[in-house]
Amino acid sequence: MKSATFSSLAVYNYRTWAIGAIVANMGTWMERTAQDWLVLTQLTDNSAIAVGVVMALQFGPPIALLPITGYVADHIDHRKILLVTKSVIGVLALLLGILTITGVVELWQVYIFAGLLGCTTAFDSPARQVFVSALVDRENLANAVALNSASFNMARMLGPGLAGLLIAVVGTGWVFVIASGALTGVIIALLILDTDTLRREERAKKGAGGIVEGFRYVWHRPDILIVLVIVALFGTFALNFPIYIATMATEVFHKGAGEYGLLSSVMAIGSLGGSLLAARRAHPRVSLLMAAAAVFGVAGTVAAMMPGYWSFAAMLIIVGLSAQTLTTSANSVVQLSTDPEVRGRVMAIYVGIIMGGTPLGAPVIGWVADTYGARWGLIVGAAAGFACALAGVIYQVKYRNLRVHYHRWRPYLIYGDREEAVTELATSEIEIQRSSSV
Repeated sequence: MKSATFSSLAVYNYRTWAIGAIVANMGTWMERTAQDWLVLTQLTDNSAIAVGVVMALQFGPPIALLPITGYVADHIDHRKILLVTKSVIGVLALLLGILTITGVVELWQVYIFAGLLGCTTAFDSPARQVFVSALVDRENLANAVALNSASFNMARMLGPGLAGLLIAVVGTGWVFVIASGALTGVIIALLILDTDTLRREERAKKGAGGIVEGFRYVWHRPDILIVLVIVALFGTFALNFPIYIATMATEVFHKGAGEYGLLSSVMAIGSLGGSLLAARRAHPRVSLLMAAAAVFGVAGTVAAMMPGYWSFAAMLIIVGLSAQTLTTSANSVVQLSTDPEVRGRVMAIYVGIIMGGTPLGAPVIGWVADTYGARWGLIVGAAAGFACALAGVIYQVKYRNLRVHYHRWRPYLIYGDREEAVTELATSEIEIQRSSSV
């Protein structure tokens, strides 16, 4: 019996792409993590602000280049875009690795490489998100979108952990070289796809609307707009794991690169669970995002108060699970709810928001960690989780008529017309009682 979680992997094109993509995505995140660690421990004296600047340069271009990247994603062949972007990312990692290994690397050079990586990723991400729709039929699209998002976000968690372990074994410079090699995997996958079976969806007409049309489309879709609000808050203040984990490892628990990498790997255990949980849902809803955000807020707060290294590591499993569930589900909701002819621009907006918020949040989190301590930096991220949950509640109350109803002293959440919802609730309870008595 075919598993609902991995049904898309039965398709040759998607399976080929998925294998190459997970290796390449891990390489990209290894490159980013090595940059952060290089800045934090070798080029500065544990400066969280400097790491925040690197993260800002990495994640700022997706929002700054939105007018161009959205247009490109809707008008140019996605496979060709990805062949170019993955090649550039690999070359950047190799060059930075050579500079580091030879001992001539300086902070300003890392800033330049981080900015170039950010610009390349700005074109890569929307094309990668939308390309999955060409790999499978409509029946498997929901699962493929979820697995594609899960692959990226899982690499986002596994890559840093592997990078930390490799830094301790072979050094930062060689991690860049290894990351560069990992990018060849997805290039090979793109070259061996069966192009005759790729699905062709309706593309936007040239000169029609541009990115403004994408914003107009989102503005008239409150179901998509609330997801973008949630990922904006979450991406700006919550998804700053390099700062949280690096500062907690070095400043609070006084650990080295190996223990830092282990923390990221432990969090990846929860992230993997969140990925698979999201992949099983054909149509995730805003309520799932609300719940994941609330759990992240609680887990982040508790993690910030943990007294020891191992208790902190244990809480990171829940942090990773909740963060992965939210980001993967948000991606699926937006992509599956968007019309094909504007999907590239909407996904460019989505990527720009979730990644472009980091340049705003990372320096703030870095400043909080430097000024008040690493624990307070993590608490600010946890507060963002609570804010996301609250935004979701406001949407549900306004657009879905969410109410709390007490039935036999127990609280229930009901939607839509109150009388119909209460009647349905009572009927369901009667059926459950009848089933129990049989």
